[in-house]
Amino acid sequence: MEFPSKLIENAVGELARLPGIGRKTALRLALHLLKAEMDTTASLAEALAKMRFEITYCNTCHSISDTEECAICANKLRDHSLVCVVSDVRDVIAIENTGQYKGVYHVLGGVISPIEGIGPSDLHIDSLVARAAAEDSEVREVILAISPTMEGDTTAFYLSRRLRDLPNVHISTIARGIPVGGELEYADEITLGRSIVERLRQAR
Repeated sequence: MEFPSKLIENAVGELARLPGIGRKTALRLALHLLKAEMDTTASLAEALAKMRFEITYCNTCHSISDTEECAICANKLRDHSLVCVVSDVRDVIAIENTGQYKGVYHVLGGVISPIEGIGPSDLHIDSLVARAAAEDSEVREVILAISPTMEGDTTAFYLSRRLRDLPNVHISTIARGIPVGGELEYADEITLGRSIVERLRQAR
């Protein structure tokens, strides 16, 4: 693809690095921004820069947050006895959009994947166990809401082994409305919401 401007070429190259954006789409976006009002382009650049440099992670659940404690963990109206474990913050957003879940979350930051060199120590698993096992813990149920891929099932099995001996904590998994091999974030809101509501409690 030939460009009349090196600056356009550089912008297209950077935009095309984003997931799901090909070079043709990147070119359309670049030309749109070029024609847009200067304030529009400046606002976008400022929003992206602030997002990248100012967003932090919640000290409790490891989800993205503007402060040390995310809005969900800080919300006293949420059910803090119910912790939904997900692999990625995108899953938090997907579940919140269902409007069916009123508990809190714990974001692992990925799944166990020996092929990619990701083991339990690379994820926020120890902090989950500590959170559930703490003497003053409110946690009474942990929902394993992890995508039913091979790596996701491996991670869920490992978590079950780590949590099953906690006397006051029940472990449940989301109902299998999510297709095997499917990613949680791509499930429609009705299916995902029902899978949370109709979750299955594991035997000890």
